[in-house]
Amino acid sequence: MTAAETAALLEQTFGPAVTGKKLDALDPFVTLDPARLVDVCTFLRDDPRLRFEVLNDVTGVDYLEPDPKKSAKAGFDPHLEVVYHLSSFTFPGRRFTLKLVLPRWADDTPGRLPEVPSVTRVWPAADWHEREVYDLVGVRFAGHPDLRRILLADDWVGHPLRKDYEFPLEYHGIRGR
Repeated sequence: MTAAETAALLEQTFGPAVTGKKLDALDPFVTLDPARLVDVCTFLRDDPRLRFEVLNDVTGVDYLEPDPKKSAKAGFDPHLEVVYHLSSFTFPGRRFTLKLVLPRWADDTPGRLPEVPSVTRVWPAADWHEREVYDLVGVRFAGHPDLRRILLADDWVGHPLRKDYEFPLEYHGIRGR
């Protein structure tokens, strides 16, 4: 089944939960309503026509142009994306990508992290991936069994892969810059 056929099947099954698609990309993808993420992922894993048994990774991307002179030409509004790369053991070589488009801050309140459902019940491997996205990009995963920092110290402030993150000058007496 091609990426276009997979996207069509998702649109047929989940209707408006599929909010967009780009099938001519290097990694063809669909964008989803975050509220339906677990249902779509379960379908992708369990449907015998698809069998995406493997979650390769979950990543977070910050789309922000911090330079005001360049932001008007950037071609996008500031947002975050959570990206899921999937593959199949049953059908070798079959790959697919899901994306969630999120506001940079929940309710447009700086400091309030956006939230999406955890897929650890679908793919247990999501555990560490979701923790990494939480730690570095600042996305909460509702229902995650142990959502805490994985790379940075527990008392670290902020999420360093956000493009507006300001690295501290010092951390516990260690010069940072």
